[in-house]
Amino acid sequence: MLIGEYQHTIDAKGRLIMPARFREELGETFIVTRGLDRCLFVYPMDEWRTLENKLKSLPMTQANARAFVRFLFSGATECTLDRQGRILLPSHLREHAGITKDVMIIGVSTRVEIWAREQWQAYVEEAEVSYDQIAETLVDLGI
Repeated sequence: MLIGEYQHTIDAKGRLIMPARFREELGETFIVTRGLDRCLFVYPMDEWRTLENKLKSLPMTQANARAFVRFLFSGATECTLDRQGRILLPSHLREHAGITKDVMIIGVSTRVEIWAREQWQAYVEEAEVSYDQIAETLVDLGI
């Protein structure tokens, strides 16, 4: 399970050290793509294939389904760790997430998210205000 949050920096060449705790679960090759909330989603290959199969079953006659599939797949790139445990984040993904130097890498169960540190801090501050309300809503979903 991918959990926890880690602070890192991206170097001038766009390389980012993936936390050691995530490397084994992500495997040698994994997918990085545009995520929601202006972050990047990182999927182990088996999780990516599961998501891909679910997205294939969406009705292509629905504009929202087409838009989401385009958004996710057009931004996707296959990444491999180098010997130092780094990945190269393409510029289009860094731009999407507003990443310039300081990042937060968080584990979200079956995926990892990469955030610009300022974006993550703002998100956490906003979420903390409504955390109790969110929790109450989840009770209605059986959680």
